[in-house]
Amino acid sequence: MEHDMSRGNPTKLILFFMLPILGGNLFQQFYSMVDTFVVGRFIGVHALAAVGATGGMTFLIIGFVVGLTAGFSVIISQKFGAKDPQAMKKAVAMSCLTAGILSILVSAFALLTSRPLLILLNTPSDIIDDANAYLTIIYIGIIATIYYNLLSSILRALGDSKSPLYFLLIASILNILGDLIAVIQLGMGVQGVALATVLSQSLSALFCLIYILKRYPSLHLEKTDWKLDKDMITRLLRIGLPSALQFSVCALGVMIVQATINKLGSNTVAAYSVGTKIEQLVTQPLVTIGLAMTTFAGQNLGAGKLDRIHKGVKSATLITIFFSLGCFAILYFFGAPLARLFIDESQKEVIIQVQTYLNIVSLFFIPLGFIFIYRNTCQGLGSGLIPLLSSFQELIFRTLAAIILPLHFGYIGICLSSPIAWIAAAILLFFAYRLKMKKLMLVMPMKQ
Repeated sequence: MEHDMSRGNPTKLILFFMLPILGGNLFQQFYSMVDTFVVGRFIGVHALAAVGATGGMTFLIIGFVVGLTAGFSVIISQKFGAKDPQAMKKAVAMSCLTAGILSILVSAFALLTSRPLLILLNTPSDIIDDANAYLTIIYIGIIATIYYNLLSSILRALGDSKSPLYFLLIASILNILGDLIAVIQLGMGVQGVALATVLSQSLSALFCLIYILKRYPSLHLEKTDWKLDKDMITRLLRIGLPSALQFSVCALGVMIVQATINKLGSNTVAAYSVGTKIEQLVTQPLVTIGLAMTTFAGQNLGAGKLDRIHKGVKSATLITIFFSLGCFAILYFFGAPLARLFIDESQKEVIIQVQTYLNIVSLFFIPLGFIFIYRNTCQGLGSGLIPLLSSFQELIFRTLAAIILPLHFGYIGICLSSPIAWIAAAILLFFAYRLKMKKLMLVMPMKQ
């Protein structure tokens, strides 16, 4: 099941590697959208707004977890590419230990700050209790989230992007069933939706662990692998923490936008929530190209093949442009019908706001795709600073746009805040990637 990405056609490798990840991400987005569908259709617009109002805060914490585990996997993929199995096993063991400790700390921090942050973000009083109840359950389940993402990242670091898909497919079905039972049958409201999500992620983590133990002899850890290695932990954190903070910094910008939207009332909060859910679903191909580039760059750096990394970036750029145009077409022609899946036909103003958001953001998917390519490639090259700096640039431009543009353009100004941030970050990452490659070429002998 292991795949060496330092040999073969880069375009084919990236495509075949990303497709299973894309399937997994689509299922993940699908059951997230089922949450939205169940809440909007069976509880109501106010409950939909309550879950939507948690988007930035959920992204702040879950994004930290995803970034952390993705950073850890960089070291693992580099050791795999360098054909150093002992160092790879040590990196896996120290990743598991570090993730366990951080999951406890992150969960405690999130639980203590959830309600104060909701108040700070101007969350409407008619939805704040439901929003906090939803967040509490999601935050308690962070340990399941971090280990599922870590184990999936380990499999992808070894070139196996298919196995996590199968586990996620099973968990997605269970999550949908859990939503329907908890909300419709048991009447648990938003708490039931959150509980179903946490339980499904717990099962995903368990399935991944069992599969790794049975099918991957190269990952069978021995007692010596678990011996504390401060140098390895330092290396993991040096890449993992900037990667995690990168997501959290982006989340701060999202939260600032959310605070602006919250002032406009529950209906606009619901519209923005549905719009971002649909956007996240159709842009998953762009996200997965980035994830593929992390493993591709990491393995080829370990193998000393810098030329292949540059070829891979060119291939990923062409693939991204193709998918970006396809995503634009989907949202332009089918945005309103997709919105009506979550919102009752009678809520015409809300549906119009959803379509407005989608029409604007879809024009800027190409720079968004470039962000994923260059950010993840730099991460695969071992740089935690470059992705972090790009996130700060996104934060600055998104914040300025969210504060200034609504004064002149209202809701449209809010919709423009993300595209402006994408363009700024994409420009920075393009030049940062080229600089990083030039430095590596000066210090590393290249292999064909």
